[in-house]
Amino acid sequence: MVEARVGSTIEVQSVQVGQAVRRGVVKQTVATDPLQLRVEWEDGHESVIFPKGGMVRVVESGDG
Repeated sequence: MVEARVGSTIEVQSVQVGQAVRRGVVKQTVATDPLQLRVEWEDGHESVIFPKGGMVRVVESGDG
């Protein structure tokens, strides 16, 4: 399970070969079952993601 929480900086691996890793900050835990996170990406856009095993890596822990 992803240990991301509000304020955590995460990296998301692309499902397509050759695509760049996306980096963003978790702004909200929308739901826990299944886990849904609202993320603000480096380019300023926001989206809700459903992290799957191995897809998301926590780069820096948040403040909760």
